[in-house]
Amino acid sequence: MLRRELDRYSPGGKLPSSRALVDRFRVSPVTVSRALAQLAAEGLVVTRPGAGAFRARPRPSAAPAGDTSWQEVALSADGAADLVPRSVDASGVLVSLAAPPSGVVEFNGGYLHPSLQPERAMAAALARAGRRPGAWGRPPMEGLPELREWFARGIGGAITAAEVLITAGGQSALATALRALAPPGTPVLVESPTYPGMLAIARAAGLRPVPVPVDADGVRPALLADAFRATGARVFVCQPLFQNPTGAVLAPERRGEVLRIARAAGAFVVEDDFVRRLVHEDAGPLPAPLAADDPDGVVVHVCSLTKATSPSFRVSALAARGPVLERLRAIQIVDTFFVPRPLQEAALELVGSPAWPRHLRAVSAELKARRDAMTSALRLNLPEMSLAHVPSGGYHLWPRLPEGTGGTGGTPQAFGSGGEAALTSAALRAGVAITPGRPYFSAEPPAAHVRLSFAAVANVGEIAEGVRRLRTACQEVWGG
Repeated sequence: MLRRELDRYSPGGKLPSSRALVDRFRVSPVTVSRALAQLAAEGLVVTRPGAGAFRARPRPSAAPAGDTSWQEVALSADGAADLVPRSVDASGVLVSLAAPPSGVVEFNGGYLHPSLQPERAMAAALARAGRRPGAWGRPPMEGLPELREWFARGIGGAITAAEVLITAGGQSALATALRALAPPGTPVLVESPTYPGMLAIARAAGLRPVPVPVDADGVRPALLADAFRATGARVFVCQPLFQNPTGAVLAPERRGEVLRIARAAGAFVVEDDFVRRLVHEDAGPLPAPLAADDPDGVVVHVCSLTKATSPSFRVSALAARGPVLERLRAIQIVDTFFVPRPLQEAALELVGSPAWPRHLRAVSAELKARRDAMTSALRLNLPEMSLAHVPSGGYHLWPRLPEGTGGTGGTPQAFGSGGEAALTSAALRAGVAITPGRPYFSAEPPAAHVRLSFAAVANVGEIAEGVRRLRTACQEVWGG
């Protein structure tokens, strides 16, 4: 009935409120909510949390639909590669998850300090979600339609709600993607350096990570093409925006080149868009996700709410086009069934509340202030550390240690006595926890680095104290 009445409203026109629709059609609020969600998934209605439902504007006649038929070959080309022994090692992940001892400045954290988390807004959202009709029932396997629609709008391009799956955090989404795309024993291309948690996923699945170097403009396309040719890989995992750990943003001229190279290789690009909502106040307009510029289903997109909220707010999304979507869906169902409905309902309540944009603005300003404080403190107190790039998003810096402190060709003695391992231990004795750079490389690192997070500390004063303690540790290791 509601579908037939849409012609009464002009494109962009607001539909009656849910209460008015309940009265007009004499149905329950749940029925109205489901009907609106179905129309939204079909692209006939646009729902805006807090504002209502609107008739969708006709989409402009766009470029011809992309061709995803190539995926049938890529998804079935398991090959006869020798199996790689599985290696389940969580140490690289635990570095940013384990809480340091009391009194230690936490420069190794991977999440926002509690003072930066929207705890009050999350609590209110969870309370409201628990009172929604049906909130404790089984959700759709793919996720709530309204939440899928919200994530699809954030990705942009031609991605629709029907091409989005709700998952339990970015780590789970990455694991699902790699299981879907790469058979055990095969190579997977990764940025170098890259996120240790992704390397752990790959090795646990029996995959062989092959590094492709990153510079200040992101992954280097020529080396990416070389790696595809040399290995026959069918998957490349990357973080085009504020890459972890370098903070690099993939340059505009490289975006299309990366997609073209992967498409020519018959390969997928797994795009881990993990900190788009942790942009700094001075960043300017952000580039769209790679998935927004991909009509052919090359990109499998991963994004999450966790980094911008709380480590326990594990709601994320996988977006893909073509037959690969069904494989992703099947693996997710086998592994986890579905994300708990109360958490999905709470996510909808949170992102639709006035508190959400206020929280993002506050975090954006605070992260810039913390980044500037840490950058200034390092350059003043530790000029020996080379800080080639200061990112405008994310939550960490990636300084290079002085020459001779470990890296290419370093012996175990040199690496332990003057490099990352020795500095990490000395820093902990001085009362500051840092992250060594070695776990971020899937092969031999070209130089020694450390990663320093400024999001997990209480304030800029603690940053200054942490750098002072780090200076003490450097003097112990390097002398002087």
